Amino acid sequence: MPRATVQFCGSLLIGLLVGTGMNAEDSKTTSTPPPKGAKILMDGKDLTGWQSGNGKEAPWLVKDGEVECVPGKGNILTKEKFGPDFQLHAEFWLPLMADKKDQQRANSGVFLQGRYEIQILDSYKNETYQNGSVGALYGILEPNKEAQMKAVKPPEQWNTYDITFKAPRVDDKNKVTKKGYVKVELNGVAITEGEFDKTTGGALDNKLGEPGPIMLQDHGNKIRFRNIWLKPMEQ
Repeated sequence: MPRATVQFCGSLLIGLLVGTGMNAEDSKTTSTPPPKGAKILMDGKDLTGWQSGNGKEAPWLVKDGEVECVPGKGNILTKEKFGPDFQLHAEFWLPLMADKKDQQRANSGVFLQGRYEIQILDSYKNETYQNGSVGALYGILEPNKEAQMKAVKPPEQWNTYDITFKAPRVDDKNKVTKKGYVKVELNGVAITEGEFDKTTGGALDNKLGEPGPIMLQDHGNKIRFRNIWLKPMEQ
């Protein structure tokens, strides 16, 4: 193809991306396919397998292969429960809220077993308490700041969480006999790792030893999700 034609096509593509509100970075960002043995929880086609907090139909918006939080409609969670140990992959997109700062920026969370929130927050050039920043086990484990700054992206780009989770073990009185473990990778960079023996704020219940759902938080912002899958781990 002649060079002039190539240049024209490249300019046309950029123009189309701008016209649709998509940027070049978005166009290059592709989803990670689920591995063998993984269960697809969200494929962007519908919200089959999800429900609202009161057990009714999940009220979030499904469009163009993505699921968008509808502020004020509440959290959504899987009908199925998982545990004790699994790997979770989730992709999320944060809107630009340049007039806000700290926890008022784009904010959500992924709750493992409905009890342990992995924080979602626009932490790009946005200072907040470290155990409430992106990738934190909210209020319990804080991300390594240097690794976090390496991994964090500006808003309006797709991000990837790869989470390794092992639930706490408890006795018949729900007393922890072995602490839980979590490792969070943000965009391929390990940022948070450690043990825990309690739930985070906003947990559905305190039944540490029981399987639980994956829950996505409505924090009043139009966060988007896609390509969520879970793979159980051998005990």
